[in-house]
Amino acid sequence: MSPDAVNTANLPIRTLYTGAKMPGVGIGTFGSDRFKGEDIADAVSGALRVGYRFVDCAACYGNENLIGQVLKEATDGGLPREELFVMSKLWNDRHEPEDVIASCKQTLKDLQLDYLDCYLVHWPFPNFHPAGCDVDSRWPDARPYIHEEFMRTWRAMESLVDMGLCRHIGTSNVTIPKLELILRDARIKPAVNEMELHPCFQQGELFRYCIDHQIQPVGFCPIGSPTRPDRDKTEDDLTDIEQPVVKRIAEAHGVHPAVICVKWAVARGQVPIPFSIRPAEYRSNLQCATEDPLSPEELEALKSVDRNCRLIKGPVFLWPGANSWLDLWDVDGTIPGWNGYTQEDAPC
Repeated sequence: MSPDAVNTANLPIRTLYTGAKMPGVGIGTFGSDRFKGEDIADAVSGALRVGYRFVDCAACYGNENLIGQVLKEATDGGLPREELFVMSKLWNDRHEPEDVIASCKQTLKDLQLDYLDCYLVHWPFPNFHPAGCDVDSRWPDARPYIHEEFMRTWRAMESLVDMGLCRHIGTSNVTIPKLELILRDARIKPAVNEMELHPCFQQGELFRYCIDHQIQPVGFCPIGSPTRPDRDKTEDDLTDIEQPVVKRIAEAHGVHPAVICVKWAVARGQVPIPFSIRPAEYRSNLQCATEDPLSPEELEALKSVDRNCRLIKGPVFLWPGANSWLDLWDVDGTIPGWNGYTQEDAPC
């Protein structure tokens, strides 16, 4: 065991509806807009040494081949595969059924694994955008959410479970209206929903919906993602670690405000996936989930921090006929079509 390893005996474990176990904190690997793939792979290697057992990956991050080398070295060095929970995601230009299977197989090859613990549909839209694009980038063939098309993708995802290529499947960046349709029509229901969750964006209704339907929420941007791509930053964004309530609670615990954001996520029941390439930070993100929990009064106070401040708004996924990123998120409880919420006339 590494001398820097965290004692994870008290780390919460989440139980999926299948009975499978999932660590209560994971390490994210999305940083390709700012960090080299080698740096991210090194962070995963260090994270495994200090005690992380959940690694959140995705094909579009462009680093799965490097992370695969790390996973292979870890398992060859004695880390049992069954102790790991490895998740990846299907990218948006791979929604065709034959592409789903090929994409999963490529991810397994890159990660040097025989199976994934969970495989997600990264976004519910088959709308491609290249890495490093700016906020005004638009794919000319972009489409709104069309449920019949999504279910063709989902049927292929279900076949991955049948084939033994992954143990569970799940969703990401979906809403309650979309989940209602998916749950209605799915043969194998989502085990996980990955969603933006942090104190300034708590998504209470969607979070509760997932819990009530035995879908485990996994939260990205748990501390407000200060290193997110510039295209995802706007003047109206709030910074979680600068909120007075968060800072006050951090002072009471003698920790950085980012630690309070992770503690809040764990106490609430979601699985946060904080990202850092700095050893002290990723170690702290794991250790804080094992000790000095927030009090009920502090958790109640943190409810007041919610400002419905979505940071990953996703305008690069908009389709012709939609003008606002709000069209992506079903904000009035309905799923907009080709005309979105912002246009009166739908295209042919």
